[in-house]
Amino acid sequence: MPTTARTVLFHEIGGPEVLRVEDTAVPDPAPGQVALRVEALGLNRAEALFRAGTYYYQPSLPASRLGYEAAGLVTAVGEGVTELAVGDPVLTGPGIEMSSQGVYAEQIVLPATAVLRRPATVDAVTGAAAWLTYTTAYGALLETAGLRPGDRVLITGASSGVGTAAIQVARRIGAIPLATTRTEAKRQRLLALGAEDVIVSGESGAEGVAKEVGRLTGGRGVEVIFDAIGGPGFRPLAGALAPGGSLVVYGWLDPGPAELPWNWPLTIHAYANMALTGSADGRRRAAAFLDAGLTDGGFRPVVGEVFEGLDSIRDAHRLMESNAHTGKIVVRI
Repeated sequence: MPTTARTVLFHEIGGPEVLRVEDTAVPDPAPGQVALRVEALGLNRAEALFRAGTYYYQPSLPASRLGYEAAGLVTAVGEGVTELAVGDPVLTGPGIEMSSQGVYAEQIVLPATAVLRRPATVDAVTGAAAWLTYTTAYGALLETAGLRPGDRVLITGASSGVGTAAIQVARRIGAIPLATTRTEAKRQRLLALGAEDVIVSGESGAEGVAKEVGRLTGGRGVEVIFDAIGGPGFRPLAGALAPGGSLVVYGWLDPGPAELPWNWPLTIHAYANMALTGSADGRRRAAAFLDAGLTDGGFRPVVGEVFEGLDSIRDAHRLMESNAHTGKIVVRI
């Protein structure tokens, strides 16, 4: 029989204040679906954009759900689901449409393709912070840019969840990560995570970053730039590339217009994680890479703060928009 669960909804676009916790019906899983009891949620910048109506697709109002990443336990499986069983620890992420399938809730039902088994040694908070960060870094750096051992990669906005994961992904394959951050306060944390050097952009902006990269690399530049910012700094940032390098843009935190760089030859990629995880083969590769790193401890998701309970979701979103944290924000249910 269907039951109810406390669920985060919003009925209008806006700031964190539009989020509400309400009881919603939770049906039994249909064929090909899985029911989960949620233990923790991992927050992503995309969810703030979705809530504000500035994401690449719009919420379905008047009652939209929210959220991509959760960790929990399987409570029921629908007909035809054989790869998961009741009691399995799992995490979510691939292929979720937030309006109808958002995971900010105590209980959820999702397609089995959106659910992956979580290593038994990985707790719920860690699991909720893992999928989108590491698979984005893997898909962008390895599958798209072709990052190789010995290559240097410049990671902008490196204190974000994806940025901290990218440092670890680069180190795992023997590449050399250089990190940028806006203030001196986060330098030591990024160095401890494995950054070879940390460039504090401060007032110097992209021009200053490119100049410092030139100094650190003896004038050669980096083979790959992994950029979350875009905007007017896009063109001068490309000055940090070595000839023939690749610039991968996976976010657009600066909505200002960007000019194309002219220091050819170079390759520009606009990366979206759905390009990788939208296919069964892509999900298989991404999940295998993540599972290996979590199981052997090579991947250690950086969790900036843990909030308790769904009623804290507005405060968690306010912190996310402040950019005062390093790594992921997690809400424990």
